Amino acid sequence: MNASSCSNFTLSRLKLCSLSGLTVALALVPEAIAFAFVAHVHPLTGLYAAFIVGLITAAFGGRPGMISGATGALAVVMVALVVQHGVEYLFATVVLMGLLQITFGLLRLGKFIRMVPFPVMLGFVNGLAIVIFLAQLGHFKVPGPDGALTWMTGTPLYTMLGLIALTLVIIYLLPRFTKAIPSTLAGIVAVSLLVIFTGIETKTVGDMASIEGGLPQFHLPQVPLTWETLKIIFPYSLILAAIGLIESLLTLNLIDEMTDTRGKPNRECVAQGSANVVTGFFGGMGGCAMIGQSMINVNNGATQRLAGIAAALFLLSFIMFASQWIEMIPLAALIGLMVMVSEKTFEWGSLTAMRKVPKSDAFVVVAVTVITVFTDLAIAVVTGVIISALVFAWQHAKHINVQTYLDDKGWKVYELEGTLFFASVAQFQTLFNPKDDPDEVVVEFRRARVKDHSAVEAIDSLATRYQQTGKRLHLRHLSPDCLEVLEKAKDMVEINVGEDPHYHLADDRLG
Repeated sequence: MNASSCSNFTLSRLKLCSLSGLTVALALVPEAIAFAFVAHVHPLTGLYAAFIVGLITAAFGGRPGMISGATGALAVVMVALVVQHGVEYLFATVVLMGLLQITFGLLRLGKFIRMVPFPVMLGFVNGLAIVIFLAQLGHFKVPGPDGALTWMTGTPLYTMLGLIALTLVIIYLLPRFTKAIPSTLAGIVAVSLLVIFTGIETKTVGDMASIEGGLPQFHLPQVPLTWETLKIIFPYSLILAAIGLIESLLTLNLIDEMTDTRGKPNRECVAQGSANVVTGFFGGMGGCAMIGQSMINVNNGATQRLAGIAAALFLLSFIMFASQWIEMIPLAALIGLMVMVSEKTFEWGSLTAMRKVPKSDAFVVVAVTVITVFTDLAIAVVTGVIISALVFAWQHAKHINVQTYLDDKGWKVYELEGTLFFASVAQFQTLFNPKDDPDEVVVEFRRARVKDHSAVEAIDSLATRYQQTGKRLHLRHLSPDCLEVLEKAKDMVEINVGEDPHYHLADDRLG
């Protein structure tokens, strides 16, 4: 499905995007309530965040079709702040979080998300799929006689499982007969009507909390404007901003892959930040992209802004006008929907690919998946990137080779091949033997690349070794920017403007 599926405002496109938005809005309700409970705030704090963040990012973000709202990844970080300092500090934190995200986007740093290796992306997707599935298990717990939560048993459990199974059957089988309405919406509506009109006893949205409310009201965070306040909220804001952007930009990348289109990461950063600033001033808990709801939208083919805007407006209408009806929806129908999302999100092909890809890539996929499940997304992605970078460095460090020969002048020539950078400089130094070499030595860089400051220092160090033995070293075919930062070996370079390469050297002394 490409991005043009909703690109024209025909009646069929409007219908598709509107119905998909309705489905997404229904899926947002229990998630927003649950994440509000996790963060120890009122359910409306989560619902207002889902509405405001969802509306602004849908209208102005860099990835049409992506859904944003209150998320668990952010909620688990907010708990300690709310418990220790109260919800007003949370609102102030969300505002500062948004400002940091806007700054990130204005500095055009969002493009660096493209550097996340594919194995990290796979681990991210698989980890979130598992997290989405595990999050549904909490709905199978009920208060026991002592007030503690216990697992369902007997008829309530079988009823819940049966309704979930019915929802999944409708979602997976209905498209074979008709695509007039999204099968996800049909599953929710059909199971809800069955429960309401037959009087089946099962948990509903209303059992979680009431969603009744009005329009979100402007509210300045009631915190003292002091240095002490900043010291409290800044660390949380920084962590939340990082987690929110990582999850949003990785979800953007995933949708890009699914739709064969290209989103705008920097624009998304600014939109996410603006949305969080606004929600912080309107009593919301902040948010970021939601991979589950985004997958619902994309799988429905609703990859235009209208779908996200419709989802946000439907959610607000639920709060203001239809709370009593929404609270009657059985949780089993929404659990079934999210189980489908989990199944669709997980990259099942990665399981068979594990035997074919390099062991290092397979390890990264597993590591990121496990860390995502047991800690949080930001730590998982950063860990995955670090592991991938170390593996890359180690592999390329082994690929610096040399061929030696005597030219027609009797000079010894070292012809290098490979990449000279921090991980390969140690091996580079072992390739030369100044003590036994003739008086004239040539190092040929035509088939090699000098990549960083460590490489430049290694060349200078080699020059010093030959100088100390009273021998002349000739360096050929170095790039112009490499020549700029050489010090001790500068006078040993043979320059041929027509033949010298023009690759770029990443060195801080050039900036």
